[in-house]
Amino acid sequence: MKKIYYTAIPIVLAIQTQAQNITLDNLEAAFLQKNYALIANKFNVDRIDAEIIQEKLWNNPTLSISEVNLWKTYNVEEQPYLIGKYGKNQQISVELEQLIETAGKRKKRVAIKELEKNSALFDYEELLRELKKELRQTYFSLGRIQSEKKELQNSIELFEQMNTQYQRQAELKNVPKADFYRLQSELIALQKEQIELENQEIEYINKLRLLTQNSDLNVDEIDFSRFNSYSKSIPFNAKQLAKEQNIALKKQENEINLAEKQLILEKAQRTPDLAFQVNYDRGGNIMRDFVGVGVSIDLPIFNTNKGNIKASEIVLNQQQITKNAIDFELNNTIDRISNQINQLDKAIIQWKKMNKQDQLTMIENYKKHLQNKQITLLEFIDFIQAYRESQQAYFDLLENYQNTFEELNYIVGQDF
Repeated sequence: MKKIYYTAIPIVLAIQTQAQNITLDNLEAAFLQKNYALIANKFNVDRIDAEIIQEKLWNNPTLSISEVNLWKTYNVEEQPYLIGKYGKNQQISVELEQLIETAGKRKKRVAIKELEKNSALFDYEELLRELKKELRQTYFSLGRIQSEKKELQNSIELFEQMNTQYQRQAELKNVPKADFYRLQSELIALQKEQIELENQEIEYINKLRLLTQNSDLNVDEIDFSRFNSYSKSIPFNAKQLAKEQNIALKKQENEINLAEKQLILEKAQRTPDLAFQVNYDRGGNIMRDFVGVGVSIDLPIFNTNKGNIKASEIVLNQQQITKNAIDFELNNTIDRISNQINQLDKAIIQWKKMNKQDQLTMIENYKKHLQNKQITLLEFIDFIQAYRESQQAYFDLLENYQNTFEELNYIVGQDF
């Protein structure tokens, strides 16, 4: 049988000629500047600023005009005219009332609004961190896809050449048709896998476009060098940093402060407010033009706000217990993620010890053995599949490592 010669195909593709000038930092900068979700969320802070201004205002005074007779009344004591020739037989009462809140209720409500503003700021920060984590993880997933596509393309080109050669040799009856069909089946499987990777790529690049609001973003423009950078270290004080910077913990501490201020306000509600009055009465009593002052106050006999105070105390206890639960879960999560990162780091280092050049040499040797009929086609395909699976495992390890580290960055609240 005639020998089958194979053109040597490099496993690693040449560097793309198109410049890849969009880095992860560039993507994050565009995300911070243009992401609509962030912009919309920031309006909550402005809204609460306006509400704080409103809380600082005093209540409007109340003006009451009463006892006005619109008709002429007879058999009354004569009075001087009020306006021009009008008012000799008319009566009127005017009262001006101003509510004065006691026990610093207005200032306490302003303090509550300030804490609500903090809640809005924390919501914004949480959204920022979540979307930033999503952007980075999407970037690393795209990096894994690009690496897999390069390796897969090498295999496809190899099997396409072999398929053409085996088809010609099968027609000449130099090789069994079964070998040709087996080779063809392997090529179809690789092409199917390529389509699946391309579909994943479309999904992730669309997500990046949405996060950066850049509809023209193209995969070929992105620099994925950060994907292969895995020499990171977890700080020894990660738990302490998380207690100071974790967004969930900061939000919960703010909720506790908010509950405390609400309790203080409810206790202040026990103190009745005062209402001062100034009134003018014309013709309503023995004094023709009477001006007097007065004050009104609720008597705290039946309602001393006990129910609302008790409810606020319960809410405060709930918030404190919730904080303890978050703190406990935070420590466990950091331990779990740190352990995962250490295990992934060991696996990557172990994989790196394998000499890739030796693997490439073995592929060349297997091709020669196949030509010399020292191995079967199935043995050759099995070896190529094993090599590809090892490469995929490595890329999966890298992706998992990068994404897990981003989880740690998000939880701690700081990039390492």
